[in-house]
Amino acid sequence: MRDTRDLSSDAPAGKQGVGARVPRKEDDRLMRGRGQFVADIRLAGLQDVAFVRSPVAHARIRAIHIPERYRDVVFTSADLAGIQPIRAVTGLPGFKISEQPILATGKIRQVGELVAMCVAATRAEAEDIAASVTLDLEELPAVHDMRQAREPGSPLVHEHWGDNVFLESFFEIDISSALDAPIKVTREVSTSRQCLAPLGGRGVVATFVYRLVQLTLY
Repeated sequence: MRDTRDLSSDAPAGKQGVGARVPRKEDDRLMRGRGQFVADIRLAGLQDVAFVRSPVAHARIRAIHIPERYRDVVFTSADLAGIQPIRAVTGLPGFKISEQPILATGKIRQVGELVAMCVAATRAEAEDIAASVTLDLEELPAVHDMRQAREPGSPLVHEHWGDNVFLESFFEIDISSALDAPIKVTREVSTSRQCLAPLGGRGVVATFVYRLVQLTLY
């Protein structure tokens, strides 16, 4: 079965993006059972990876206990010497740069942060290895919302910042007319604890061809 209707007819010619109706192209192969997902890709010598994640939002890592029989297949930040962390950088004046290590180094800053990676021939085996790894954490007070983060003495996510404010912007505007308005409306707005940006895949397959010095990601 295939729907041949033109779903893009309502969008202005040449327009794409927010508000545009984009026709689906994948239905035919999915209806025929020809869809391909990360779990369907099996390459020669492929190994699966499962991660050990932090169960708490804020803590210092005292120790990572790895069973002796798995020491060769479990990797922590100590094994990633020379691999640089992900850095948040912008040209905005006053922006405080933060670094996100690939695997947590010394401190946990969010629930679910990656602490160790476990490598095995199958996904099930990798998950079993991850379940055998235990974390010795010194749990710290956590920041739960923006209001708390601004309070004096609030727990610091990045100690070297001195506070939890990563950017302040200042504007000069004339608000005299607003102050003199006969009706004034006051609202208190609360922002959720996190903002999601669905840019990264939940799963990925990578293969590197040394002869071509070429990395392929699926």
